[in-house]
Amino acid sequence: MSLDIYKASKSFPDDERFGLTSQMRRASVSIASNLAEGHGRETAKSFANFLRIAQGSARELETHIILITELEFIDAGQGNQLLSRTEEIGKMLRALIASTLKTKN
Repeated sequence: MSLDIYKASKSFPDDERFGLTSQMRRASVSIASNLAEGHGRETAKSFANFLRIAQGSARELETHIILITELEFIDAGQGNQLLSRTEEIGKMLRALIASTLKTKN
């Protein structure tokens, strides 16, 4: 997902480099980073907490994708594709949270 966001944001206006471009890139990287960091934790509860943070970053990214589509920084087809992928990641995170909380650590 992060690679797709980096590629899509390359064509954003220069005046968005420190705005939406930076925010979207950080949010997309945060999803994977929190997943990795949480995986290294000792307890299921701690892992689930990092998964929730990743989920929040996915929601943030969805908001940015909607905005850049409406601002026509990307076309509607690309926006829909990015949104669909981000929503799928959110579903996977929710399932992983539920599965993690079922374990006893």
